[in-house]
Amino acid sequence: MPWEVDRSAPPLYRLVNTSEEILHGVTVSIAGRSRLSVSAPSAVVPGAAIDATVIGPDIAADTILVVRWFRPDGTEYLWNVSF
Repeated sequence: MPWEVDRSAPPLYRLVNTSEEILHGVTVSIAGRSRLSVSAPSAVVPGAAIDATVIGPDIAADTILVVRWFRPDGTEYLWNVSF
């Protein structure tokens, strides 16, 4: 998994690219009742991060963050982040 989630400052969650690859076509969305504010670049270089703010009454119970990206070979990946 090329991502690590920094959960140290909620409601801000940092998604850090811990791989040695540039991840392309990165999108971040949300499933659930919470609100998401994110400014995701289309490509994330190694060591760079995406900041996502997630606000809701009970995000642990009803929210999942969905991260989508493409590896350099064009393979698409999806990753769900639970709170």
